[in-house]
Amino acid sequence: MSTEITYLSPRESGEYIVKNAKYLRVLPEGIKKLGEEILAAIQDKKLDVTNFSQHELHPQPGKDANEDPKYAEAADWIFVVDTLNFCFWTPDNYTKYKVNGYTGYFALCAAIKRAVDEGIDIISPKYYSQVDAKTLNHIFRSDDGETKIPLFQQRLDSLHEVGKVLLDKYEGRFENVIKAAKSSAVSLLQLVVQEFPCFRDQAEYAGKHVSILKRAQILVGDIWCGYKGEGLGFFNDIDKITMFADYRVPQVLVYFKSLEYSKELLEVLNKDTILQNGDPREVEIRGASIYIIEQVKDRVLELLHKDQHSSVNSVLIDQYLWDYRRKHQEKMADIPFHKVLSIYY
Repeated sequence: MSTEITYLSPRESGEYIVKNAKYLRVLPEGIKKLGEEILAAIQDKKLDVTNFSQHELHPQPGKDANEDPKYAEAADWIFVVDTLNFCFWTPDNYTKYKVNGYTGYFALCAAIKRAVDEGIDIISPKYYSQVDAKTLNHIFRSDDGETKIPLFQQRLDSLHEVGKVLLDKYEGRFENVIKAAKSSAVSLLQLVVQEFPCFRDQAEYAGKHVSILKRAQILVGDIWCGYKGEGLGFFNDIDKITMFADYRVPQVLVYFKSLEYSKELLEVLNKDTILQNGDPREVEIRGASIYIIEQVKDRVLELLHKDQHSSVNSVLIDQYLWDYRRKHQEKMADIPFHKVLSIYY
């Protein structure tokens, strides 16, 4: 008789990982400094749910499902993009894959938008559950015509997997998955992880089963942001979603001196060592990232008046720090980041 494995939630995982960490430590003074940065950003209105939809490559779903027949299409678009939102670098080049001048995540968005503009039904599970390698390779074609999107086969497999589940169980619409969660971000997170194996970003660490769930959480966060917290994007517990632990935000945490790597770990990172998914060093970096942002969020909430609480959660803090890294990348050029070829981030 098999017993079901119980995983700690992302927040619980972060706490447990930091408590047992061997390769890094968290610095309270740095968390305080980071909190001051976030507080200033809130006061300057730089943390805002509308930032997502203001980007030209992101969908504009409108406000009313009854007035806009394409209202739910934004959810399908977000689901496809976050199914594919992983690993845009190769060991020998971190920004070579480009689409319409964009790199990384935005290159993916540009490729999906280009396909839609060309009349390809890439956001329909009926289409992408059966798309062949040659067609998908054309959809992902790069500006130089030679560079291939990394982990291509895994992307093809992921599309086939999630498309089949949507068709078999949700009438081919991600909107129905969202509705099944009944306005709970945590329920949607659990549903996504349960139904779609490629979103199961979990590991075993120090004798416990931990959850990082970067892509599953960013999917929930993007739905919330894409619909500006209304309609399909209304969740009564969005504050329970943590940051999206990847390989870039930790650079910001090191920059603000809230995260410090051991000499041993720094040596590994500076050698550009490719770590395996689930390696304790990788798990510690990502778990500590979750822990730090949760601490920052809690601290900021304590300092704010209650009427401002709705503008503070880990989703918006993560978005701000991810953008901060892009804007100040030269200042962080000497801070190494961990490298893992993975479908999870």
